[in-house]
Amino acid sequence: MAVEERDPVTGRETTGHEWNGIKELDTPVPRGVLIFLVVTHIWAVAWWFFAPTWPLGSTYTKGLLGIDQRTTVEENLVRAQQARSVWTTRLETEPYETILADQQLMGIVRSTGHQLFGDNCAACHGVDGSGRAGYPDLTDDDWIWGGEPEAIEQTMRVGINTRHPDSRIGQMPAFGRDGILEREHVSNVASYVYSLSNPEYSTPENRERIEAGRTVFADNCAACHGDDATGNREVGAPNLADNRWVYGGDLQTIINSVHGGREGHMPTWDERLSNLDIRTLSLYVYDLGIVGR
Repeated sequence: MAVEERDPVTGRETTGHEWNGIKELDTPVPRGVLIFLVVTHIWAVAWWFFAPTWPLGSTYTKGLLGIDQRTTVEENLVRAQQARSVWTTRLETEPYETILADQQLMGIVRSTGHQLFGDNCAACHGVDGSGRAGYPDLTDDDWIWGGEPEAIEQTMRVGINTRHPDSRIGQMPAFGRDGILEREHVSNVASYVYSLSNPEYSTPENRERIEAGRTVFADNCAACHGDDATGNREVGAPNLADNRWVYGGDLQTIINSVHGGREGHMPTWDERLSNLDIRTLSLYVYDLGIVGR
């Protein structure tokens, strides 16, 4: 029969295990821990009956409480949609001038529109809407197709040079590449256009070239860009006299544009975004232009 050994300090029995002269005490689990373990096990078993628990082929045990996380999420979404409908209905139905006059509603437009713009437009126009080479700056008051919310909405819906039946169509001919103008005429008209926004270029040594370019412009370009070169939003012809450029306004880039032509492209968002999203973005972009002025 084994002889019980007790620790002389604590008075507790030992287990008989010893490591490097250290003997293990046969210390019982604290009562508090035992109570906690018992309670948690009872709670776990009870919860099997109260909440959805066991899979049963194509379904599962529903539980006595009828708790369903999917239903809870759906209910939360319905409540969120009801809360949003207060302002989403206004954005979809009210005239733009009414929305623009409501600063609280415009605060929602700026917050929601910023996210929509970042997800759909920033890749081309930049996060701040200031554009880059080949993509227009949306923060100024220089618009190719019109800068009112209605015009912005229309541009977004149908796109530019897309397959949409109502797409905006805008194309600048390749005057040099297609042999419409001789090389000298291309250079002259580019010099004239450059001088419109860079008056310091109109020096005596350049005057003859500029005047020759004025004639070329009147014969070939004024029909779209206007006699004063300030553009025509009806046909998407940009203003050439304000030193704001889509592709660049240095003389060589202008020569390249006249020689090779330009044909911008913007996708149609009519089937990609909801009516609410398009109207929100139209207001957001319009507001960017106001802030940038």
